[in-house]
Amino acid sequence: MKVLFLVLNNPEYLEDVLSLLVEHDVQGATILESQGMGSTIVNNGISDIPLFGSLKNILKDSHPYNKTIFTLIKDEDKLYKVVEAIKHLLNDGNKSDVGLMFTLPVDEIFS
Repeated sequence: MKVLFLVLNNPEYLEDVLSLLVEHDVQGATILESQGMGSTIVNNGISDIPLFGSLKNILKDSHPYNKTIFTLIKDEDKLYKVVEAIKHLLNDGNKSDVGLMFTLPVDEIFS
């Protein structure tokens, strides 16, 4: 059993990602509003932390907030099908830095 995390840098793809999860019979997911460290530094005017000027310009023009989606998937075959479907959606040649996806093992669930 694993938890799949997707940090979606471009929230315009949220609906498509959620549709893929439903199509692959994923029973539920949690969606959090999130913000990367670089974006926080640039967009909150933090000047004590040095960033290169070009990096500041890139971060300033990008989406300042992300959507972090996580879901528990018990079946490993389903997990890899979901991962491949999301990679296919987000790795279209016209998109860059759309997000980051990773998994972590889950040993036990407590409720």
